[in-house]
Amino acid sequence: MATHILRLNYPPSLAGQPVIQQLIRQFELSVNIRQAQITLHEGWIELEASGLEAEVERAIDWLSSKGIQVDRVT
Repeated sequence: MATHILRLNYPPSLAGQPVIQQLIRQFELSVNIRQAQITLHEGWIELEASGLEAEVERAIDWLSSKGIQVDRVT
């Protein structure tokens, strides 16, 4: 099982969307929010995602396709 710390940077169009809820429902990952700062116009979330490496990669691809910038912290 792989564990990655990911920083998600949201564009203004997604600041009010339930992206983390969708992430948890669509992928077999354990997600722990470590830090976050969200306003009405933008936001970022640092989360720990644990699961099979292929599932983490699929989730990163999905987030990117939504317009979220994903940076690997570790």
